[in-house]
Amino acid sequence: MSKKITLTFILFVGLFLTIIGKAFYIQVVNRSKLLRYAKSQAIKKETIHPKRANIFDRNGSPLAINVPAYDLFIMPQNEEMTADGIKKLVEIVPKLDYDKIRNKVITRKTFTWIARKVRLTQEEFEELKKVKGLNIDETVKRYYPNEELLSQVVGFVGIDNKGLAGLEYSLDKKLRGKKKVVTYYKDAKGRPIRHETQEFEQKTEDVYLSIEKDVQIILEQALKEGVEKHKADLGGAAVLDAQTGEIIAVANYPTYNPNKISESKVKDRKLSFVTNPFEPGSTMKLLTVASALSAQTAGPESIYYCEKGKFSIGKHPIREADTHKKHEWLSVSDIVKYSSNIGTTKIAFDLGYQNLRKTLEDFRVNRKSGVELPAESNGIFTDKDSVSKIKLSNISFGQGIATTGIQMLSAYGAIANGGHYIQPTILKRTVAPEGEKILEPEVVSQLQDMLIKAVNEGTGKNARIKNFDIGGKTSTAQRVSSKGGYEGYIPGFLGMSFNTEKPYVVYVYVDNPKENGYYGSSVAAPVFKKIMEYLLFKNSKKYKEDNISLDRKIARSTKPRKKVKKGFVPNLLGLARQSLEEYSQKLGIEINIEGFGLVFEQFPKAGEILKSTTIEVKLSPPSYD
Repeated sequence: MSKKITLTFILFVGLFLTIIGKAFYIQVVNRSKLLRYAKSQAIKKETIHPKRANIFDRNGSPLAINVPAYDLFIMPQNEEMTADGIKKLVEIVPKLDYDKIRNKVITRKTFTWIARKVRLTQEEFEELKKVKGLNIDETVKRYYPNEELLSQVVGFVGIDNKGLAGLEYSLDKKLRGKKKVVTYYKDAKGRPIRHETQEFEQKTEDVYLSIEKDVQIILEQALKEGVEKHKADLGGAAVLDAQTGEIIAVANYPTYNPNKISESKVKDRKLSFVTNPFEPGSTMKLLTVASALSAQTAGPESIYYCEKGKFSIGKHPIREADTHKKHEWLSVSDIVKYSSNIGTTKIAFDLGYQNLRKTLEDFRVNRKSGVELPAESNGIFTDKDSVSKIKLSNISFGQGIATTGIQMLSAYGAIANGGHYIQPTILKRTVAPEGEKILEPEVVSQLQDMLIKAVNEGTGKNARIKNFDIGGKTSTAQRVSSKGGYEGYIPGFLGMSFNTEKPYVVYVYVDNPKENGYYGSSVAAPVFKKIMEYLLFKNSKKYKEDNISLDRKIARSTKPRKKVKKGFVPNLLGLARQSLEEYSQKLGIEINIEGFGLVFEQFPKAGEILKSTTIEVKLSPPSYD
């Protein structure tokens, strides 16, 4: 018995040593050869992130979503694609180019992509499966349902669903989700076999922005109209909820469609409101005044002699933006109201550079705001401990330094909310942060009074809105030329609403207008008014009540048209809410209403065949002028 046990033991030890030896041979001695062989069996390998999280506005309206799509490819080493197959493919997917596909099929002898992220119907998919030599993979495609709207903020992804611009880039790690490695292997007969390996799992959450889509629509439309009216190079605008630091809307124009990247210009994809600094001009004057009030070197009624519009610092002449103005004695409040360069210079001289610098640093004009968008600029601000008199003069009224739109918007936010600087955000906040106190309540009150006076009596008259206290500051900044010196202007308007449910701040600027004026009062202030008017109309209970009443008054002049052609969509443009209700009852159709005021857009359009019992309409505030 003991001999049998010994023999069995020796046999098992021998087998075990054989296995160990074989494993050593495979994994150590013959490792390189076997790895080369394994790799030779893999036809194609790629890493993808198919389940990217969605992006919504603050109310849940989709801004970036995933939709089903298909990748089309060939493997000539397995099965060649015929000329008839190419024709069939182009018939089913007309946007594909026959000659380009044919050249690929002829010249390539290995795995080759024919098309990526193609949208197909189920019927088209079934038909393509019959095409000889064509392989199809199911995948997802990033889709932007609003096209140009908010595109510079949202950004876009590459063919592999990796973020390349905007929030898609800056929040890529949060959005991209599970990483998957897809490899195609050859079986014994050379046929492709798809194999997926999930490398790791990263939990994702849909992102909700601070943006209100309807406000964004109004802002982009008003900005576009302003840029086109004045034949400008570019325009920028944004809305800030000063209480929470949330950006409600922001855009530059021209813009682009992220669903059609190849048709866009690189410069149009940037949100230059955040990335490109420029000399802010007269909007900086209020920060100089804020510094003087805080340091108590001047008060609202302090008087300065403004030299009848001509003042020299050494060899450097200082003039007013409007050379026709020949101011003499002006109070600090009037210096803001009339936007006097000379008056602001003298305030700065009394204040001193150190005090002014500290205030500007409190307002964060020398560093990034920290908003979640990529490529934000620090702006351009001197780091010297002292500057010359002419440099101090220039800084005081917004020359010789450069700020971004988001920096100035956030700075004025502190004036609107009672003196607290709150870091701006493009993401929805559930709790309003307290922020950092940088101004005393008395100073804030004085600044607000000056801004209101500037709109009611001064350069900002074109921003007035009936029944509301609007404060703001115009600017007509000289535009730095790429050749050196200055060329053209950047007019702007930066203002806020008072005694409203929310303290909104709106900034509008237009870069290099070439027609119909170039002053901030005539170019930027009207755009500001359109945006602010909508905000007040949308959010103010009193304003809604006033305008619903106005709707009823003007309803008599916008009665439903007498003749309505049966079976066709009626013309609802220009009608008030009451008239729409009459139409709805009379025709037995449902009218979905968005906004207040008068109809400026409808879907379906008037005159089309009425295929549905529902019509969508958008209303805009009536004019008060």
